[in-house]
Amino acid sequence: MIPEGIVDSLWFEVEPRVAEFGIEFDVWQDGVAQVILGLREDGMFAATVGGITLSIPRQVAKTFIVMVLVLALCTLYPNLTVLWTAHRTRTATNTFQKMKAMALRPAVRGYLKPGSNQGTAIRDANGEQEIPFKNGSRVLFGAREAGFGRGFDEVDIEVFDEAQILTIRALEDMVAATNQSRFPFGALLFYMNTPPRPNDPGEMILARRAEALEHKKGLPDFGEPVVAGDAVYIECSADPDVGKPGGPSLDDPKQVEKANPSYPHRTPPVAVARLRKNMPDDASWRREGLGVYDDVVLDPAVIPRAAWEALGVPEAPTEGIDSYGVKFSPDGATVALCAARKTEDGVIHLELIERRSMGGGTGWLVEWLAGGEVPRWRKAAQLVVDGKAHAGNLVNALRAAGVPARVIVTPTTDQVTAAHSMLVDAVKAKTITVLAHPGQATLVDSVAASARREIGKTGGWGFRPIGDGECTSAESAVMAHWGAKTSKRRPGRKQRVVVG
Repeated sequence: MIPEGIVDSLWFEVEPRVAEFGIEFDVWQDGVAQVILGLREDGMFAATVGGITLSIPRQVAKTFIVMVLVLALCTLYPNLTVLWTAHRTRTATNTFQKMKAMALRPAVRGYLKPGSNQGTAIRDANGEQEIPFKNGSRVLFGAREAGFGRGFDEVDIEVFDEAQILTIRALEDMVAATNQSRFPFGALLFYMNTPPRPNDPGEMILARRAEALEHKKGLPDFGEPVVAGDAVYIECSADPDVGKPGGPSLDDPKQVEKANPSYPHRTPPVAVARLRKNMPDDASWRREGLGVYDDVVLDPAVIPRAAWEALGVPEAPTEGIDSYGVKFSPDGATVALCAARKTEDGVIHLELIERRSMGGGTGWLVEWLAGGEVPRWRKAAQLVVDGKAHAGNLVNALRAAGVPARVIVTPTTDQVTAAHSMLVDAVKAKTITVLAHPGQATLVDSVAASARREIGKTGGWGFRPIGDGECTSAESAVMAHWGAKTSKRRPGRKQRVVVG
């Protein structure tokens, strides 16, 4: 999948530096580099928002490609900060040693900051591995299992190696570091992975893959590249039925060639045979050697991230009838508040107001909905409150604050299941809008981390979180949308009001 809007590529400026290093990319690598560094008309990286996913088997040189690009960019552009992380310390150290060897080539060494380590300022100590450059750029290495990556700011490039073992929580800790990037083309996020094992926390990669497959739906496997969205997604793999009854053999050289564009001219057959011999089982070889995803690993999100983000608008409508949805998490630890504004044409705009820990109680909710000279509830058709943990207490507090019973709804189980289906149908029909703003990232991530949870035995369902994700924010949107869609109350004439 190639992001929309590419009109140029920074690769054409970077390629001469790569050639200076004595490195020449193969044709397929050249194409990958052009797409990764693709520029939109505004001069920003086309993938600066969605990032770059390289789901590629072992021995295909995905690490080599990214390593070369990082070194070249660091020598060309001053003061770049690059974080290269792996899940395991062993992997991070191994990659550091490879990049160190490449940086110490005579053609590259002159760009390094001078010091006492073979004439350079390279730092080798575990936890402090760093390759610094004369122009102020630097590449830092570390393992996520050791907590590396937290606490940084003004980061320009982040590389997530072993991204099949990347949790949403770990990503939240690190991606925020790029918010203050000074790179004029925008920050870049790289996700490098092989297909996750069944016990890997691979929800992030599976979500990114599901988004790409959603864009590809109905198109041939080996047709033209799909141009959509704001992310690069590249997957190399053998046939999906390889190793299955009636499918090709796991040792078929043609399947290796499909999975590995470097085979056999860069990756010789003997290297493939060695890897195959040392794989613990056929399932591991299928995933890591041939790049094939298991049929069932983790549930996909009910609403793909791409489908939700496609509903984005730059500003909220200024007129309409408001409703609010409050959802308490099943364990009672968090609560989320979402606003819905139904416009005259029936389109419903959704915005997450806030998601908070319940450590501070529900006082802020009461103040937000019922406080002030003109309380928000007076202009609202409905306040929908769901969640066994604290819903009753909040309703009592709202009543005590003067909110009439007719405005507050605590939905039944049937209404909750209907509300979830209603939101999914609205996304498909594009009868809702959402605010395209970084402040809504919590809601976007929550929707993308919400899988189906069966409720009862009559086909009803709700949301449950995928991996370390949370679905409370998404469910508050479900409740707000349902309130706006079903309420027949009209709190006075329509007037200009502002969410928040």
